[in-house]
Amino acid sequence: MRRRLSAVALLVSLALAATAQICVGAPLPATQSENQSSLLAKAQAALDAKQWPDAEAALKQLSASEPRWEYSEALGAAQMNQGHYADSLESYQRAIDLAGKNASPAAIAQMYTTIGNANLKLKKNDAAISAYNKAAALDPNPAVAYFNLCATMFNMGQPAAKTVAVCDKAIAADPKKADAYFVKGSSLYGEGAVDKSNKYIVPPSAVAALKQYLVLAPDGPHVQDVKAMLDALK
Repeated sequence: MRRRLSAVALLVSLALAATAQICVGAPLPATQSENQSSLLAKAQAALDAKQWPDAEAALKQLSASEPRWEYSEALGAAQMNQGHYADSLESYQRAIDLAGKNASPAAIAQMYTTIGNANLKLKKNDAAISAYNKAAALDPNPAVAYFNLCATMFNMGQPAAKTVAVCDKAIAADPKKADAYFVKGSSLYGEGAVDKSNKYIVPPSAVAALKQYLVLAPDGPHVQDVKAMLDALK
C-alpha cells in the first residue's frame, strides 16, 4: 500500500521554483560594432526593468547582427519569463552551441538547468531529466540541478531507491537544502506498508529525512504536510 498525501503534488512547484523569474546575471558584454551600441543599451535597459517583450525584441536584433552566447542566453531568459518555453529552449541551446569553451562550466550548467525547467513546463519530463543531468555534471555547486532532478523523478513515480539516490546527491552538495529532505522523506514514505495490526510502517530513514526538513525549515511551506505524515505513523 502506498500513501501519497496531497502535499506530494506540490513537488512540481519545487522543481520549477527557479522558473518563477529567470534573472540575467552579469550585464551584457559590449558589442563589437559601434552601430549596435544603442541597441545593446536598449536591450540592457529592458532587462534591468524586467520589460521582457522589449528585451526580447532588442535581443533578437542584437543576436542576429552579432551572434554571441551571452545575447542568446539573455534572449532565452526574456522568453522564459514570458512563458515562451519552446522559444526559450531554442535560444538557450543556441547559447550553449555558441559558447563552446568561452563560457564557464557553471554558466553552461545554469543554462542546462533552465532548459530542464522549460522542458518541465512543456511536460517533457525525459528531456528535463537529461538537461538536469548535464547541469549536475558541469556545475561546481550542483545542488539545484540534483534537487530538480530528484523532484522530477519523484513526480514521475520513479522508485524510491532511484529518487533518493539523487536527493542524497543534492543534500551532499548542500546539506541545508531542506526541500531535498522533503522529497527524500516523501519518496521513502510512499514505499511504506501496512502491518498486521493495520499500522502504516515506513523506513526509519523516511522519518529521519522528514524530521530534518522540520529542523532546517521550521517555517517552510511543507511543515504542515510533514507533520501530517509523521502524525499518521503514530
